[in-house]
Amino acid sequence: MVQYYWNPAYAQGMQQPQQMMPQPMTPPQIPAGGRPGPAGEESYIENILRLNKGKLATVYLTFENNREWNAKVVKGIIEAAGRDHLIVSEPATGKRYLIPLIYLDYVTFDEEIIYF
Repeated sequence: MVQYYWNPAYAQGMQQPQQMMPQPMTPPQIPAGGRPGPAGEESYIENILRLNKGKLATVYLTFENNREWNAKVVKGIIEAAGRDHLIVSEPATGKRYLIPLIYLDYVTFDEEIIYF
């Protein structure tokens, strides 16, 4: 549908009405990262992991096109979580893993998790 608008300044016959250019629709402004939760925390994986820092978790990973090992399971304490990574430490060995979230399939916990 074509819409026109009329500017009274042009009423003297100076110009014809101009065609209104469609304005792009802008989506509602949402904070970076998604929809905020009740405490202002956003419900993205990295934020859920961050809320559960210090808990024992089992992290399931898949590495495509890897001939040595396609999948890996890491069981340890969540030390930190960033926008694109997770740090897990194994309590028995003290070994720490820096895991890019692109390899993350899912995480299980043996206890209740904090979601908000």
